[in-house]
Amino acid sequence: MTASHTKGVNPVQALASVQQSPWLDFIRRSFVEDGSLARLVQEDDVRGVTSNPAIFQKAMGEGTEYDAQIKSILAHEIVSPGTLYEKLAVQDIKTAAHVLAPLYKATNAQDGFVSLEVSPYLARDGQGTAHEAARLWADVSEPNLMIKIPATPESVPAIRQTLAAGINVNVTLIFALSAYKDVVEAWLGGLEDLHKQGKDLSRVASVASFFVSRIDGKIDAEIDRRIKAGDKEADALKAIRGKVAIANAKLAYVYWQDIIQTPRWKTLEAAGAQPQRLLWASTGTKDKAYSDVLYVDSLIGPHTVNTVPPATLDAFRDHGTVSVTLTEGVAEARHVLAEAERLGLNLDGVTSTLLAEGVTSFEQAFDTLLGSVAAKQTALLGDKLTSLKTALPADLEAAVQKGLENWREHGTIRKLWAKDAAVWTNGPESKWLKWLDCVEERLSHVAELEHFQAEVKARGFKQVLLMGMGGSSLGPEVLAETFGKHEGFGHLYVLDSTDPQQVATFAGKIDPAQTLFIVASKSGGTLEPNIMLAYFHDLAKKALGAKAGTHFVAITDPGSKLEALATKEGFWKIFAGEPEIGGRFSVLSNFGLVPAAASGVALKLFLEDALRGVRACDASVPPAENPGVMLGTLMGVAATHFGRDKLTVIATPQIAEFGAWMEQLIAESTGKHGKGIIPIDEETLGGPKRYGTDRLFVYLLLAPEHRHEQDEAIATLIDAGQPVLTITLHTKRQIAQEFFRWELATAVAGTYLGINPFDQPDVEASKIETRKLTEAYNKTGSLPAEQPFAEFGPLAFFADAKNAAALKGNSAEEVLKAHFDRVKAGDYVGLLAYIERDAKTREWIQHTRLKIRDAKTVATAAEFGPRFLHSTGQAYKGGPDSGVFLQITAEDAHDLPVPGERYSFGIVKAAQARGDFDVLAERGRRALRVHIRGSLQDGLAALAKAIHAAV
Repeated sequence: MTASHTKGVNPVQALASVQQSPWLDFIRRSFVEDGSLARLVQEDDVRGVTSNPAIFQKAMGEGTEYDAQIKSILAHEIVSPGTLYEKLAVQDIKTAAHVLAPLYKATNAQDGFVSLEVSPYLARDGQGTAHEAARLWADVSEPNLMIKIPATPESVPAIRQTLAAGINVNVTLIFALSAYKDVVEAWLGGLEDLHKQGKDLSRVASVASFFVSRIDGKIDAEIDRRIKAGDKEADALKAIRGKVAIANAKLAYVYWQDIIQTPRWKTLEAAGAQPQRLLWASTGTKDKAYSDVLYVDSLIGPHTVNTVPPATLDAFRDHGTVSVTLTEGVAEARHVLAEAERLGLNLDGVTSTLLAEGVTSFEQAFDTLLGSVAAKQTALLGDKLTSLKTALPADLEAAVQKGLENWREHGTIRKLWAKDAAVWTNGPESKWLKWLDCVEERLSHVAELEHFQAEVKARGFKQVLLMGMGGSSLGPEVLAETFGKHEGFGHLYVLDSTDPQQVATFAGKIDPAQTLFIVASKSGGTLEPNIMLAYFHDLAKKALGAKAGTHFVAITDPGSKLEALATKEGFWKIFAGEPEIGGRFSVLSNFGLVPAAASGVALKLFLEDALRGVRACDASVPPAENPGVMLGTLMGVAATHFGRDKLTVIATPQIAEFGAWMEQLIAESTGKHGKGIIPIDEETLGGPKRYGTDRLFVYLLLAPEHRHEQDEAIATLIDAGQPVLTITLHTKRQIAQEFFRWELATAVAGTYLGINPFDQPDVEASKIETRKLTEAYNKTGSLPAEQPFAEFGPLAFFADAKNAAALKGNSAEEVLKAHFDRVKAGDYVGLLAYIERDAKTREWIQHTRLKIRDAKTVATAAEFGPRFLHSTGQAYKGGPDSGVFLQITAEDAHDLPVPGERYSFGIVKAAQARGDFDVLAERGRRALRVHIRGSLQDGLAALAKAIHAAV
């Protein structure tokens, strides 16, 4: 059975005479479309095609031949790079399958196959492999497709399951004879299962890809090392150099020959089953000392396949020898393997290592492939995506790259998307990850929200007032401030304060008879939205009578007290929150979308932009190309390794409100257990000398509205060596992308900090203290008495005993100086003002913070209470002990009653401030409270003067 290699005879074609099928280990779109594959089939009798991630990476990652299809897909769909790759690969596989279809038909389904691999990421996931095999089989929908499944112990059951489903299987990454025996068992079992179902066995084909040259690569390297070291067995080692891989393959073939003689196989054969052929893979010669066709010439035998790369095919065509060699020298092969064992070359260990390395290699190739596709997708989408540009010191850049590589190596982004709590602390994190899916879920139900929007418009509301705290208010506030008023819809106001002056100001902005009221509270039991609701519902009843409820909408988790109240009071609508999404991660759920709908935001376009952000951060996007992982890694590494834990946000004014939402997200998620990232928002840029080495700057740039003075100030910081991230938005609506990017980035940063980013243990502590004080008021009619440790004019100073002992002085300036003298390098100063937040007070707090920053060269936070309690308050109490706090309270010029309660808004605010301070003191924070008596304006002026003198 020899086809002589005589002149004029094509050795590749001659393989048919010995019943071996040559397959090509290569695919590329242009190669298929220009007729090159068809010519190989015609002229060389090539009988199949195999593919793998490395092959696709070279095809898709280079050149422009896929651009037209990519542009077409992206014009009609919002897809992840992983989905985009599959669409490209499926088209290539289908086209190749069509080229090979005549051969498939002519050989009665014996040849003419093209192989497509399941995701290498699933190599250790049998159930995932089986599911993906079935999905890819359905997507390609060609009878001459083979699904490639690796021969890992975890995936062997998937081989059986897939064959039992009538799907052709190419089992890959077989190195050891023991593994091959497991594969054969899975093949036989799969066919038996299919036969029991009464299905046709004749159309179910399988090959077992036995890898060859890589074994010699490992064994020969060890032989060479030992010979060089003067091993006493040098001659014996030399004698088997370059022979172990072929010997291993020959004994696999012997096992196959034995199997096809068994009664078990004969029964299946009689039912029409095809034999599973051995396919020799990794047959390109790596060692230049060997013939470039060694692993083809030496492995020729009936009912086998050899898949070869183009270079090896060309070499075999030129000087290959066709002769049945598999059945020759079997005794010698046994001797070679016996010698390898005697000499301690550990073939079992080598094959185990090669399997692990093969899985890793395919994963790395897939990472590179998906990275190439992601980069191509990003480039072609252009301004439809936001972008991230970094300017980092060399040491920080190197550490970030190391962090990204660690995430890639461990597949952490895929674990995160799989909601694996082990990514963080292995605690309850997996119960809080529905935000990963909510954009797609809400987009699938956008018609319901659009119907509500149309109803709101039809009812002609002049104002929309949202009442909420933290995550329920800050996201809607971003939408209100960024998008403004929409034609045909009421102005969206967001109230998140118990300050009676602030509540009264908002009451004065609306006409209850013309207002849609939205109360947002996940738990339905939060104090602030409940008392706001009581107040405004009372106003509405006075204006609307029994119809008041028809002007109210509630957003709350199912089964909450608010849901019960809304039902009882006849609210117009009740929208359900998702219990497995925390408040600060809820902006792209109903908590953000219902206010967006009520104010006229184009919901479908907004959600589609959000979905672009989701897809860009998908599990299929390798860390180095994943905008969420990149940002989160940068934040986490900068904070934990470089002490740059003051994340300072600079923004184009038109999108500046985004910073307040992001401030809550980061502070409440990361600031706990003495760790955390402290966000610094709205701190006007200064020169480089104003900043220490604890800053990481983020520049949120709205490209059409950018300001040259901001650009220049940022450039100056970069020149001074400060780390700067520039995130560019091309339209306001792209804040939807940034919402998701920052959510993912915050979750990623949490892994570097080693915390659960989805809880807020210290927020509750402040609530408990507030509750104690309000309950005391309800019982006695007054808050517990307190005495200042110092009083100077309108300013009275309060502190716990420890802080008070450190703050001696004979004037307000001296007390404040003692307080601010406690500020060290790397600290930050927090101004916590429990007063009305309006233009004048915001200007005052900004001016004051900058004076402190410039005098002390530290970061400053300027916050208004009680709003910050549900935001940065968590980090101030539970984060690193680097904060120095000045709490500011004042007498209320006017108070407002809370309907149905003994306490008033002013009492609640006072209780919140005192509860907040008590927890700061209990946590050992450097804190001082100054209370303004009399005129707020005069008191703030006096305080500013004293602070300026003190610092």
